[in-house]
Amino acid sequence: MKLNIPISVRQLSDRFNMKLIGNQDQLIYGINEIHKVIPGDLTFVDVEKYYSKSINSNATVILINKETDCPDGKTLLVTEDPFDIYNQLVLEHRPFSVQKNAIDETAYIHPTAIVEAQVTIGPHVVVGANSHIQSNVVLGEYTVIGNHATIQAGALIGTDAFYFKKTAAGYRKWRSCGRVIIQDHVDIGAGCTINKGVSGDTVIGEGTKIDCQVHIGHGVVIGKHCLIAAQVGIAGKTKIGNQVTIYGQVGIAQNIEIGDKVVLLARAGVGKNLEAGKTYFGAPCEEARTMMKEMATVKKLVEEYHSRK
Repeated sequence: MKLNIPISVRQLSDRFNMKLIGNQDQLIYGINEIHKVIPGDLTFVDVEKYYSKSINSNATVILINKETDCPDGKTLLVTEDPFDIYNQLVLEHRPFSVQKNAIDETAYIHPTAIVEAQVTIGPHVVVGANSHIQSNVVLGEYTVIGNHATIQAGALIGTDAFYFKKTAAGYRKWRSCGRVIIQDHVDIGAGCTINKGVSGDTVIGEGTKIDCQVHIGHGVVIGKHCLIAAQVGIAGKTKIGNQVTIYGQVGIAQNIEIGDKVVLLARAGVGKNLEAGKTYFGAPCEEARTMMKEMATVKKLVEEYHSRK
């Protein structure tokens, strides 16, 4: 999430009574969890085994719960509960607002777009030219719909990320401050659900076509001209390349990278990165030719076993 006005690390340190280590003249331009950080961002870490990953990430400022060495050019802000301050800053810079009208007054809808009855459009939503939003669609806050996109009936776009911090007292929900971005010429099927990112964006690439009842988790990035059949589930922060074909009921785990022009056959279960240009199936999935050979071998062994009885 980008900030409208940068925050001074000194100002933040004074406000929350945090010890400042490193560059004291830093400005914070964005707030992101570790998976999405870029230079200028603030992130947080409160588990020691992740200190190195966080401190050496692209983040410029790190909220941390223990004093430690700080690399040149970065800033550490030491506090007992980094998550609390992180989440508070998110809530301040992207506050929750109750929607009182079916179409929020801050939304922008291009004059050529078609918006049918019973559509709900949240704060700061953008709907592009010649797009068609069918009945009973919900477009959550900050969602961006490109040009010539079709969102079929009952789709829910921009729902909260399924993202919780585990504490001794139970699970604490993060404020989802990311967006969903639907690029030009995308079709979203009826009943699909697409979560917004925790702090970054969930992106559906240009020309991609998605069948009915597909779920796409927070921060997923799907490339251009992909084809995704019904009942597919894609977990958070997965990256899918261009021209990927995913058949029905495929399940894809979180943080996976799938290369360009991959084909996933029906009911495949994906738990690892997949090389571009190949066809996969099975659960856990493997390259289709390998799986076919293994299945043929097993079948032959079973037949031989029964023939000897």
